[in-house]
Amino acid sequence: MCELKVILVDGDSRKTVMESVTRLVVDGDSVTVYGIFGESEIVKGSVKEINFGTGEAILHK
Repeated sequence: MCELKVILVDGDSRKTVMESVTRLVVDGDSVTVYGIFGESEIVKGSVKEINFGTGEAILHK
């Protein structure tokens, strides 16, 4: 299974939102991320980049 670390970028700040993310759902100006154990978090922002090579999804606020 391919899991991602989701990082929120706000200006010069980078914050890890969640690790071991298996699903991203974009809904307007927010992204819901789901972890391997079913936990979820809604983040205001948009997807800037998904890099499977580094295992990161970058969200921009």
